Amino acid sequence: MQGQAQQQAYDRGITIFSPDGRLYQVEYAREAVKRGTASVGVRTPEGVVLAADKRSRSPLMEPTSVEKIHKADDHAGIASAGHVADARQLIDFARRQAQVNRLRYGEPVGVETLTKNITDHIQQYTQVGGARPFGVALLVGGVENGDPRLYETDPSGTPYEWKAVSIGSDRGDIQEHLEENYDEDLSLDDGVGLALQAIASANDDELESGGVDVATIGVDDEAFVELSNDEIDEYIAANDLEPTEEDEEDEENEEDEEDADGDEDTEE
Repeated sequence: MQGQAQQQAYDRGITIFSPDGRLYQVEYAREAVKRGTASVGVRTPEGVVLAADKRSRSPLMEPTSVEKIHKADDHAGIASAGHVADARQLIDFARRQAQVNRLRYGEPVGVETLTKNITDHIQQYTQVGGARPFGVALLVGGVENGDPRLYETDPSGTPYEWKAVSIGSDRGDIQEHLEENYDEDLSLDDGVGLALQAIASANDDELESGGVDVATIGVDDEAFVELSNDEIDEYIAANDLEPTEEDEEDEENEEDEEDADGDEDTEE
């Protein structure tokens, strides 16, 4: 009983290290990230690709209300995985930092500087009593002095730079796909294809139309561009990621079975 009480004490206090040097609340925040739908970033010589799985929980939900990719500045974008409300707060913070840099120095903020400002802000919430860590991870991508850059932020406040990375659910499978298929000489279009294939690898190699968001930041124009649904559909078709008719029939049958089970439960 005493051991369990001590465990709960370390478990509840964000400012208290356990005897083996762990902050349990930060680890729980990482678990919250794993429950979020996946986001993928791919860095190519021509720019950075951000892609996010945004499958809705209900056909009645308006797809445009599910936002996973955000514009931080003209030359930088952010994709999230984890608690949406936490992500929104950090993205607003990132946008303010980008605006302050433009007003103060008259130039766009560096992607590395922006990421470290975000992670410094995240880290403060790992050592302040009465607060909790942010339950979200971010992918910060952009172009800095003509070079594409891609960073990941962790709930602990640690930044990592990547060539290609996944956050959120099914990270192991998606990351394995990226490691096997990533090429440093990819074009921007090939980077979009790889990002979509990576997300599809955790969904039976299929993607639904409107179920994914994609944005690119090209080296030539250094501009954040969010792809339209029609453009994304073209990439899905080009990479043979469309659901087959058999899969659609299976989904309809599953929905019919669920409806029948629901009717039986109601009658009982």
